[in-house]
Amino acid sequence: MLTVADIMTREVVSIKGSTTVREMAAIFDAKRFGTLPIIDDAGNLTGIVTASDLVEQDRPLHIPTVISLFDWVIPLEGESSLQRELDKITAQTASELASADVVTVTPADPVSSAAEIMSSKKLHALPVVEGNKLVGMVSRIDIIRSMNR
Repeated sequence: MLTVADIMTREVVSIKGSTTVREMAAIFDAKRFGTLPIIDDAGNLTGIVTASDLVEQDRPLHIPTVISLFDWVIPLEGESSLQRELDKITAQTASELASADVVTVTPADPVSSAAEIMSSKKLHALPVVEGNKLVGMVSRIDIIRSMNR
């Protein structure tokens, strides 16, 4: 049985939380992939940014549907949803734009588990961690390539 360790990319391009949106755009353009893990100085995974996160910055702000009740204006989708959208549109650094709730796998996980996670959560890549330390990335193409083994 193949494990994530057998197919993962070990030399990962990662960024710091202070990386600017412009710097991230340049990395996405130069490297031609769509996911950048964010690490701290100790190599611990702290978040993840995707090319889709950057694209969302250029879309217009969706003003939520609201109801008015006794002089209160209540967003139907919730205030936190609007706040998160505003935060993403105005983000200047990776840490401001990042998803902190990162789905990960370990090197010992079977490839089939990584494939299931990617499929069910519609992800294109997963960080591979030991504890909190980033040790690799596994992508859809890595899984496809493993089918030839």
